[in-house]
Amino acid sequence: MSFDVSKPSPSWLEPLAERLRPKTLQELIGQSHLLSEGMALRRAFESGVAHSCIFWGPPGVGKTTLARLMAGAFDAQFIMISAVLGGVKDIRDAVDRAKAFELSHPGQRTIVFVDEVHRFNKAQQDAFLPHVESGLLTFIGATTENPSFEVNSALLSRAQVYVLKPLDASNLMALIDKAKTHISLPPLSEEASARLVNYADGDARRLLNTLEMLSLIDQKTPSHQSDEPKDLAWLEQVLGEQLRRHDKGGEQFYDTISALHKSVRGSDPDAALYWMVRMLDGGVDPKYIARRMIRMASEDIGLADPRALSMALDAMQTMERLGSPEGELAMAQCVVYLSVAPKSNAVYKAFKAAKQFVKEDRTRAVPLRLRNAPTQLMKDLDHGRGYRYAHDEPQAFAAGEHYFPDDVLAQQFYHPVPRGLEIKIAEKLKSLQDLNRQANVQANASDAERSHVKDAFIPTKEP
Repeated sequence: MSFDVSKPSPSWLEPLAERLRPKTLQELIGQSHLLSEGMALRRAFESGVAHSCIFWGPPGVGKTTLARLMAGAFDAQFIMISAVLGGVKDIRDAVDRAKAFELSHPGQRTIVFVDEVHRFNKAQQDAFLPHVESGLLTFIGATTENPSFEVNSALLSRAQVYVLKPLDASNLMALIDKAKTHISLPPLSEEASARLVNYADGDARRLLNTLEMLSLIDQKTPSHQSDEPKDLAWLEQVLGEQLRRHDKGGEQFYDTISALHKSVRGSDPDAALYWMVRMLDGGVDPKYIARRMIRMASEDIGLADPRALSMALDAMQTMERLGSPEGELAMAQCVVYLSVAPKSNAVYKAFKAAKQFVKEDRTRAVPLRLRNAPTQLMKDLDHGRGYRYAHDEPQAFAAGEHYFPDDVLAQQFYHPVPRGLEIKIAEKLKSLQDLNRQANVQANASDAERSHVKDAFIPTKEP
């Protein structure tokens, strides 16, 4: 669905966020890493030449505003399309409008801004390509998702990607001061102001909508004329339970679970707790976090501490049976245990190496001695013949036995690390390897002796 932005709504109908939308680049708050003197986007504005680009960042950081400012700076027609509601028809309409504008305004460009461009499928995104190539229109997309995954490579190669950041505390405080010139705000204590900034979570639109709500509530309160600052208790009563922005399934979701995993791997229990609580606070399914902890136990701890996997499974089961808050406490216990446990990725690496070996190798026959023989026919075919039952051998180990296919040399995928239980595992494996070497030396000596005896009795022909 496209929108005609040339006819603004009456000011009294506009939300505060719309009324405070910057009209010039100088009014924009935040994004100094792009807009300061000499920075990339600032240079693009100063060049006077419109170019296709993608604004990637969280909600409420100025993506739409920047697109509008670019249209104004380049004296271009601005057409906005919502990828949530629009489709190919809206793209065709935008192309027709661009052609008409080109005829009536020679030398001027048309900027087509696609909000939430990641919602468009491949065919819809491809529909822009020929018109971007021809120069008929300049494409600007806005997305909260990683363009590398959500925008077609062909379109991505024709657009400069600008990464926008959440507004910091100083940016948000400046926005509060600006809002005070447009609406009547109750005075807030320093603690309440800090909490309000945290509540906004870097989102300018969220902050301004909240300020507008606080203004309306205060005006309906009998004591709204009081100069006494509103405290934190009043603010929390108005705002209700604080929910930080958390995108369940988007880029931020995967970034946060990545931070949790890396904190556990890095043996930092405090950081791991922080990221786990961030995810729970944002509404992530606790069972998803529990599943990831099971993965961490196998991937990053493994046999250095086999109890880690049991701990992770127990935490998940506790969460499933008891729910919150008891289950969350069990998960906290687990994430701390995983963080402080000795680390080893030896099993993980061994598994990957074995998969790669099998993938690159051909299918080989199982040696007869290692085959199962549940029927008489299989026994008659020598299945299981010559198998050495390890429990009947010294130390329950069949020294010198070869368990790979007969035409494959023994491989070593698993290399224990010198941490935790794997120290003892390495010692055990070394002792078994020594027994194998001794058995192989003895077997080779016996084979040589038998060969020598056999050769001594080979008859020779008289000359």
